[in-house]
Amino acid sequence: MSKRKKPSEDNPNSDFCEFLIELAEYEKNINRNLFKHKAYQKAANVLAAHPTRVKSGKEARRLDGIGEKIAKKIDEYLETGKLRKLENIHKDKKANVITLLTQVSGIGPAKAQNLADMGIETIEDLRKHTDKLTHHQIVGLKYFEDFQKKIPREEIEKIEEIIEDELRVLDADYHITICGSYRRGKLESGDIDVLITHPKYTAETHNKHNDRLKKIVNALEKSGLITDTLSLGETKFMGACRLKSGGITRRLDIRLTPFDQYYCSILYFTGSDMFNRSMRAHATEKGFILNEYSLRPLGSTGESQKFDFYSF
Repeated sequence: MSKRKKPSEDNPNSDFCEFLIELAEYEKNINRNLFKHKAYQKAANVLAAHPTRVKSGKEARRLDGIGEKIAKKIDEYLETGKLRKLENIHKDKKANVITLLTQVSGIGPAKAQNLADMGIETIEDLRKHTDKLTHHQIVGLKYFEDFQKKIPREEIEKIEEIIEDELRVLDADYHITICGSYRRGKLESGDIDVLITHPKYTAETHNKHNDRLKKIVNALEKSGLITDTLSLGETKFMGACRLKSGGITRRLDIRLTPFDQYYCSILYFTGSDMFNRSMRAHATEKGFILNEYSLRPLGSTGESQKFDFYSF
């Protein structure tokens, strides 16, 4: 980051968010410091949600989640248009190699470090050593360039329509929600996160319906939408999909969720992380515990209880 980038119109602090996210990824992938990773990520989320341009580190410190060190980085960036820490990171060849390799779906920091130690430094190098990779990583490498591209909202709408049509043939009572940035109204998404449930599929009846997701995936494979499977369990599918009318392959995750947990799951998987934390904190203030499974009173155990979300 040697030149100051103009903030985007929908996020007046996007340039701050960009360098904070880059620092967060460096701490996670290179230093394995999850504490710093979360601190940078939280600061980026806070600034992304702030409606006006932050004009100084002092102003930034008034926001929850931004401490003295991050405020100093904001001041440095405002004064010079760059960060010395990032300049040094960009000169670190091995760090850059690890950062690149972790962009391949299925390759984490430890695996990337191992591959770098073998002398694998580029995507082309990696393609010559697929014997070192798992099935998931091989598929991630196969579609590396495609997975890097953002998915337009219009394309996700077409994929949503195909999934709805295919599931309607299986059982008209299926409920389908595409979550993540798509449900937050974004014009582009990095991948497609689908939640599916059925009124007869509950936490109690899970063992009687453990082949539901397999049948759903089989139907979507026959339709031509799903092209590859990364993993398939009783409740979660990870894979790739592609529209017949388009040549770009997209990442697709499908989660089968019990009907009595569905709406809490929708909230959780819609995000963002910052909003989820805010919701959980608000629930605690009201005397409840909120997670992806249920909303229940603090201190309660056992079966999930139902509440009116509109009065919450």
